[in-house]
Amino acid sequence: MPHTADAVPFEADLDEKRAALSYVSEAFAEGCLDGLDGDCMAQAALFAAFQELVASYGEDATARYAESLPERIRGGAFTTGLQH
Repeated sequence: MPHTADAVPFEADLDEKRAALSYVSEAFAEGCLDGLDGDCMAQAALFAAFQELVASYGEDATARYAESLPERIRGGAFTTGLQH
């Protein structure tokens, strides 16, 4: 997929996304096993993710993507377990 500001970003192959999530989850778990706080790991992962998205798609496209996050979060898109 070309990396231009006009390209529709963030629509990679589903299998590729699953593989990538597996790698990130493993790195996250390793950091936590090494004693790093989960919140610290999460913030670092978000920073790295947004840094990569900006490098790939630019600030405007990444900002548009980020604007969709509150609705997706509230809608349960990132909820994997039982809610409190």
